[in-house]
Amino acid sequence: MRALPTPRQLRYLVTVAETLHFGQAADRCNVTQSTLSAGIRELETLLGVTLIERQTRRRVVVTPVGQEIVARAARLLADTEALLDVAAAQSRPLSGLLRLGVIPTIGPYLLPGVLPVLRRRYPALRLYLREDLTDGLLESLAAGRLDAALLATPFDLRGMVSETLGEEEVVVALPADHPLAAREAVREGDLTDETLLMLEDGHCLRDHALAACHLSRGRGNERFQATSLTMLTQMVAAGLGLTLLPRMAVAREVLPGGGVVVRDLADSRPARTLVLVWRPGAARAADFHLLAEALAAAHAARGGPAAGAGADAKAGAGG
Repeated sequence: MRALPTPRQLRYLVTVAETLHFGQAADRCNVTQSTLSAGIRELETLLGVTLIERQTRRRVVVTPVGQEIVARAARLLADTEALLDVAAAQSRPLSGLLRLGVIPTIGPYLLPGVLPVLRRRYPALRLYLREDLTDGLLESLAAGRLDAALLATPFDLRGMVSETLGEEEVVVALPADHPLAAREAVREGDLTDETLLMLEDGHCLRDHALAACHLSRGRGNERFQATSLTMLTQMVAAGLGLTLLPRMAVAREVLPGGGVVVRDLADSRPARTLVLVWRPGAARAADFHLLAEALAAAHAARGGPAAGAGADAKAGAGG
Protein backbone atom coordinates (compact mmCIF):
# COMPACT_ATOMS: atom_id res chain seq x y z
CA MET A 1 0.00 0.00 0.00
CA ARG A 2 1.15 3.51 -0.76
CA ALA A 3 1.94 5.75 2.15
CA LEU A 4 -0.85 8.29 2.64
CA PRO A 5 -0.88 11.71 4.27
CA THR A 6 -2.15 11.71 7.84
CA PRO A 7 -5.03 13.89 9.01
CA ARG A 8 -2.58 15.68 11.29
CA GLN A 9 -0.32 16.61 8.37
CA LEU A 10 -3.31 17.83 6.36
CA ARG A 11 -4.53 19.89 9.32
CA TYR A 12 -1.10 21.51 9.63
CA LEU A 13 -1.11 22.39 5.93
CA VAL A 14 -4.63 23.84 5.90
CA THR A 15 -3.97 25.91 9.01
CA VAL A 16 -0.73 27.35 7.62
CA ALA A 17 -2.58 28.23 4.41
CA GLU A 18 -5.29 30.00 6.40
CA THR A 19 -2.93 32.00 8.63
CA LEU A 20 0.12 32.35 6.33
CA HIS A 21 2.12 32.30 9.56
CA PHE A 22 3.82 29.25 11.10
CA GLY A 23 3.64 30.58 14.65
CA GLN A 24 -0.08 31.34 14.48
CA ALA A 25 -0.77 28.01 12.79
CA ALA A 26 1.13 26.16 15.52
CA ASP A 27 -0.92 27.93 18.19
CA ARG A 28 -4.16 26.95 16.47
CA CYS A 29 -3.04 23.34 16.23
CA ASN A 30 -1.78 23.31 19.85
CA VAL A 31 1.71 22.15 18.85
CA THR A 32 5.15 23.71 18.80
CA GLN A 33 6.28 25.52 15.67
CA SER A 34 9.04 22.96 15.12
CA THR A 35 6.51 20.11 15.27
CA LEU A 36 4.26 21.84 12.75
CA SER A 37 7.19 22.63 10.42
CA ALA A 38 8.36 19.02 10.58
CA GLY A 39 4.87 17.80 9.72
CA ILE A 40 4.72 20.07 6.66
CA ARG A 41 8.16 18.91 5.50
CA GLU A 42 7.14 15.25 5.91
CA LEU A 43 4.03 15.91 3.82
CA GLU A 44 6.07 17.64 1.11
CA THR A 45 8.51 14.73 1.05
CA LEU A 46 5.67 12.22 0.81
CA LEU A 47 4.00 14.09 -2.07
CA GLY A 48 7.25 15.08 -3.77
CA VAL A 49 6.22 18.72 -4.24
CA THR A 50 6.77 22.03 -2.50
CA LEU A 51 3.60 23.19 -0.83
CA ILE A 52 4.80 26.15 1.22
CA GLU A 53 7.49 28.67 0.33
CA ARG A 54 9.16 30.18 3.39
CA GLN A 55 10.39 33.46 1.90
CA THR A 56 11.20 35.11 5.23
CA ARG A 57 10.53 34.38 8.88
CA ARG A 58 7.26 36.30 8.60
CA ARG A 59 6.26 35.81 4.95
CA VAL A 60 4.75 32.49 3.87
CA VAL A 61 3.46 31.77 0.36
CA VAL A 62 1.37 28.78 -0.72
CA THR A 63 2.54 27.44 -4.09
CA PRO A 64 0.03 26.89 -6.92
CA VAL A 65 0.07 23.11 -6.43
CA GLY A 66 -0.11 23.75 -2.70
CA GLN A 67 -3.32 25.75 -3.14
CA GLU A 68 -4.95 22.87 -4.99
CA ILE A 69 -3.85 20.37 -2.35
CA VAL A 70 -5.02 22.68 0.44
CA ALA A 71 -8.50 22.77 -1.09
CA ARG A 72 -8.59 18.98 -1.37
CA ALA A 73 -7.16 18.58 2.14
CA ALA A 74 -9.89 20.80 3.60
CA ARG A 75 -12.56 18.63 1.98
CA LEU A 76 -10.89 15.44 3.22
CA LEU A 77 -10.73 16.78 6.76
CA ALA A 78 -14.40 17.78 6.60
CA ASP A 79 -15.32 14.27 5.41
CA THR A 80 -13.19 12.71 8.15
CA GLU A 81 -14.93 14.78 10.80
CA ALA A 82 -18.24 13.76 9.27
CA LEU A 83 -17.43 10.13 10.14
CA LEU A 84 -17.49 11.08 13.81
CA ASP A 85 -20.60 13.18 13.31
CA VAL A 86 -22.51 10.30 11.74
CA ALA A 87 -21.68 8.02 14.66
CA ALA A 88 -22.55 10.68 17.25
CA ALA A 89 -25.82 11.58 15.57
CA GLN A 90 -27.05 8.00 15.91
CA SER A 91 -27.10 8.30 19.68
CA ARG A 92 -27.38 12.02 20.44
CA PRO A 93 -28.89 14.63 18.10
CA LEU A 94 -27.12 17.98 17.83
CA SER A 95 -24.08 16.94 19.84
CA GLY A 96 -20.39 17.69 19.43
CA LEU A 97 -18.86 20.60 17.55
CA LEU A 98 -20.98 22.44 15.00
CA ARG A 99 -19.39 25.34 13.14
CA LEU A 100 -22.09 27.83 12.21
CA GLY A 101 -21.52 30.89 10.04
CA VAL A 102 -23.82 33.89 10.31
CA ILE A 103 -24.07 37.25 8.58
CA PRO A 104 -23.73 40.34 10.80
CA THR A 105 -27.22 41.66 10.01
CA ILE A 106 -28.79 38.52 11.54
CA GLY A 107 -26.44 37.10 14.18
CA PRO A 108 -26.57 39.76 16.92
CA TYR A 109 -30.37 39.99 16.71
CA LEU A 110 -31.59 36.41 16.30
CA LEU A 111 -28.99 34.27 18.08
CA PRO A 112 -29.31 35.71 21.62
CA GLY A 113 -32.87 34.39 21.74
CA VAL A 114 -32.04 30.90 20.49
CA LEU A 115 -28.68 30.08 22.10
CA PRO A 116 -30.10 29.55 25.63
CA VAL A 117 -32.76 27.27 24.16
CA LEU A 118 -30.13 25.21 22.33
CA ARG A 119 -28.02 24.92 25.50
CA ARG A 120 -30.98 23.59 27.48
CA ARG A 121 -32.29 21.29 24.77
CA TYR A 122 -28.94 19.98 23.48
CA PRO A 123 -26.37 20.24 26.30
CA ALA A 124 -23.78 18.19 24.38
CA LEU A 125 -23.74 20.67 21.47
CA ARG A 126 -20.63 22.84 21.14
CA LEU A 127 -21.57 25.70 18.82
CA TYR A 128 -18.69 27.60 17.20
CA LEU A 129 -19.89 30.85 15.60
CA ARG A 130 -18.19 32.73 12.79
CA GLU A 131 -19.50 36.08 11.55
CA ASP A 132 -18.75 37.13 7.98
CA LEU A 133 -20.41 38.46 4.84
CA THR A 134 -22.39 36.05 2.69
CA ASP A 135 -19.72 35.45 0.05
CA GLY A 136 -17.10 34.60 2.70
CA LEU A 137 -19.44 32.23 4.53
CA LEU A 138 -20.40 30.37 1.36
CA GLU A 139 -16.72 30.01 0.48
CA SER A 140 -15.90 28.65 3.95
CA LEU A 141 -18.89 26.31 3.78
CA ALA A 142 -17.82 24.92 0.41
CA ALA A 143 -14.26 24.43 1.68
CA GLY A 144 -15.42 22.51 4.75
CA ARG A 145 -14.40 25.17 7.28
CA LEU A 146 -18.05 25.59 8.30
CA ASP A 147 -20.83 23.05 8.72
CA ALA A 148 -23.79 25.36 8.10
CA ALA A 149 -24.53 29.05 7.66
CA LEU A 150 -27.37 31.39 8.58
CA LEU A 151 -27.99 33.69 5.61
CA ALA A 152 -30.66 35.76 3.88
CA THR A 153 -32.01 35.48 0.36
CA PRO A 154 -32.48 36.43 -2.40
CA PHE A 155 -28.85 35.50 -2.98
CA ASP A 156 -27.06 32.91 -5.10
CA LEU A 157 -26.50 30.01 -2.67
CA ARG A 158 -24.18 28.22 -5.12
CA GLY A 159 -26.02 24.91 -5.00
CA MET A 160 -26.16 24.61 -1.22
CA VAL A 161 -29.13 22.96 0.45
CA SER A 162 -31.36 25.48 2.23
CA GLU A 163 -34.22 25.46 4.68
CA THR A 164 -36.43 28.51 5.07
CA LEU A 165 -36.75 30.00 8.56
CA GLY A 166 -39.08 32.91 7.85
CA GLU A 167 -39.36 36.29 6.20
CA GLU A 168 -38.63 39.82 7.37
CA GLU A 169 -39.55 43.35 6.45
CA VAL A 170 -37.51 46.53 6.74
CA VAL A 171 -38.51 49.72 8.52
CA VAL A 172 -37.36 53.32 8.07
CA ALA A 173 -35.15 54.80 10.81
CA LEU A 174 -35.08 58.59 10.89
CA PRO A 175 -34.18 61.42 13.26
CA ALA A 176 -36.87 62.03 15.87
CA ASP A 177 -37.28 65.64 14.70
CA HIS A 178 -37.57 64.75 11.00
CA PRO A 179 -40.83 65.87 9.31
CA LEU A 180 -41.61 62.27 8.32
CA ALA A 181 -41.51 61.25 11.98
CA ALA A 182 -44.97 62.78 12.41
CA ARG A 183 -46.46 60.14 10.10
CA GLU A 184 -47.56 56.66 11.11
CA ALA A 185 -45.98 55.15 8.00
CA VAL A 186 -43.59 56.30 5.28
CA ARG A 187 -44.29 55.74 1.60
CA GLU A 188 -41.67 54.74 -0.91
CA GLY A 189 -42.04 58.07 -2.72
CA ASP A 190 -41.16 59.93 0.49
CA LEU A 191 -37.61 58.56 0.27
CA THR A 192 -36.88 59.94 -3.20
CA ASP A 193 -35.40 63.24 -2.07
CA GLU A 194 -33.97 62.04 1.25
CA THR A 195 -30.32 61.19 1.93
CA LEU A 196 -30.38 57.42 2.33
CA LEU A 197 -27.61 55.90 4.45
CA MET A 198 -26.85 52.28 3.61
CA LEU A 199 -24.37 49.54 4.38
CA GLU A 200 -21.30 49.33 2.18
CA ASP A 201 -20.92 46.89 -0.69
CA GLY A 202 -20.84 43.22 0.29
CA HIS A 203 -23.77 43.39 2.70
CA CYS A 204 -26.71 41.68 1.02
CA LEU A 205 -29.15 43.56 3.27
CA ARG A 206 -28.49 46.71 1.26
CA ASP A 207 -29.83 45.17 -1.94
CA HIS A 208 -32.68 43.46 -0.07
CA ALA A 209 -33.79 46.75 1.49
CA LEU A 210 -33.57 48.73 -1.73
CA ALA A 211 -35.53 46.08 -3.63
CA ALA A 212 -38.24 46.06 -0.94
CA CYS A 213 -38.66 49.80 -1.47
CA HIS A 214 -38.48 49.50 -5.26
CA LEU A 215 -35.34 51.64 -5.22
CA SER A 216 -32.40 51.07 -7.54
CA ARG A 217 -28.73 50.90 -6.67
CA GLY A 218 -26.55 53.93 -7.27
CA ARG A 219 -29.20 56.57 -6.72
CA GLY A 220 -27.82 60.08 -6.35
CA ASN A 221 -29.03 60.45 -2.76
CA GLU A 222 -27.71 57.06 -1.62
CA ARG A 223 -24.66 57.02 0.66
CA PHE A 224 -22.62 53.89 1.42
CA GLN A 225 -20.74 54.85 4.53
CA ALA A 226 -21.31 52.29 7.26
CA THR A 227 -20.11 48.77 7.97
CA SER A 228 -22.70 47.94 10.65
CA LEU A 229 -26.29 48.63 11.57
CA THR A 230 -25.09 50.21 14.81
CA MET A 231 -23.07 52.77 12.88
CA LEU A 232 -25.96 53.46 10.53
CA THR A 233 -28.28 54.17 13.45
CA GLN A 234 -25.74 56.50 15.05
CA MET A 235 -25.42 58.40 11.77
CA VAL A 236 -29.19 58.79 11.66
CA ALA A 237 -29.15 60.09 15.24
CA ALA A 238 -26.56 62.67 14.13
CA GLY A 239 -29.00 63.94 11.49
CA LEU A 240 -27.01 62.74 8.48
CA GLY A 241 -29.90 61.01 6.78
CA LEU A 242 -32.37 58.12 6.91
CA THR A 243 -31.73 54.39 6.77
CA LEU A 244 -33.54 51.09 6.36
CA LEU A 245 -33.28 48.54 9.17
CA PRO A 246 -34.43 44.93 9.38
CA ARG A 247 -37.26 44.73 11.87
CA MET A 248 -35.34 42.32 14.10
CA ALA A 249 -32.65 44.95 14.71
CA VAL A 250 -34.95 47.69 16.02
CA ALA A 251 -35.13 46.60 19.68
CA ARG A 252 -31.35 46.55 19.98
CA GLU A 253 -30.32 49.47 17.78
CA VAL A 254 -33.09 52.04 18.35
CA LEU A 255 -33.12 52.88 22.06
CA PRO A 256 -35.66 55.14 23.78
CA GLY A 257 -34.44 58.71 23.95
CA GLY A 258 -31.67 58.06 21.44
CA GLY A 259 -32.93 60.58 18.92
CA VAL A 260 -34.04 57.96 16.38
CA VAL A 261 -37.54 56.71 15.61
CA VAL A 262 -38.73 54.02 13.23
CA ARG A 263 -41.72 54.03 10.93
CA ASP A 264 -43.23 51.22 8.89
CA LEU A 265 -43.11 51.36 5.12
CA ALA A 266 -46.61 51.69 3.72
CA ASP A 267 -47.58 48.69 1.57
CA SER A 268 -44.17 47.13 2.18
CA ARG A 269 -43.36 43.54 1.31
CA PRO A 270 -40.83 41.20 2.94
CA ALA A 271 -37.32 42.36 2.15
CA ARG A 272 -35.53 39.08 2.75
CA THR A 273 -35.99 35.43 3.61
CA LEU A 274 -33.88 33.90 6.39
CA VAL A 275 -32.39 30.52 5.52
CA LEU A 276 -30.08 27.91 7.02
CA VAL A 277 -27.79 26.39 4.37
CA TRP A 278 -25.41 23.44 4.24
CA ARG A 279 -23.54 21.29 1.73
CA PRO A 280 -25.49 18.75 -0.33
CA GLY A 281 -25.12 15.25 1.06
CA ALA A 282 -23.95 16.49 4.49
CA ALA A 283 -23.83 13.72 7.06
CA ARG A 284 -25.49 15.92 9.68
CA ALA A 285 -28.53 16.91 7.65
CA ALA A 286 -30.86 15.70 10.41
CA ASP A 287 -29.05 17.94 12.89
CA PHE A 288 -29.36 20.92 10.56
CA HIS A 289 -33.11 20.38 10.31
CA LEU A 290 -33.33 20.46 14.12
CA LEU A 291 -31.23 23.62 14.21
CA ALA A 292 -33.40 25.23 11.53
CA GLU A 293 -36.49 24.39 13.58
CA ALA A 294 -35.05 26.15 16.63
CA LEU A 295 -33.98 29.19 14.60
CA ALA A 296 -37.39 29.45 12.92
CA ALA A 297 -39.10 29.33 16.31
CA ALA A 298 -36.82 32.09 17.62
CA HIS A 299 -37.57 34.24 14.58
CA ALA A 300 -41.32 33.71 14.98
CA ALA A 301 -41.06 34.60 18.69
CA ARG A 302 -39.58 37.96 17.68
CA GLY A 303 -42.63 38.62 15.56
CA GLY A 304 -41.22 37.56 12.22
CA PRO A 305 -43.52 35.71 9.80
CA ALA A 306 -42.53 32.07 9.70
CA ALA A 307 -43.47 31.55 6.06
CA GLY A 308 -41.91 28.35 4.81
CA ALA A 309 -40.47 27.36 8.19
CA GLY A 310 -40.24 23.65 8.42
CA ALA A 311 -40.63 23.22 4.69
CA ASP A 312 -38.62 20.61 2.89
CA ALA A 313 -35.02 21.62 2.35
CA LYS A 314 -33.99 22.22 -1.22
CA ALA A 315 -30.93 23.19 -3.23
CA GLY A 316 -30.50 26.92 -3.53
CA ALA A 317 -30.33 27.97 -7.11
CA GLY A 318 -29.88 31.66 -6.65
CA GLY A 319 -31.73 34.88 -6.36
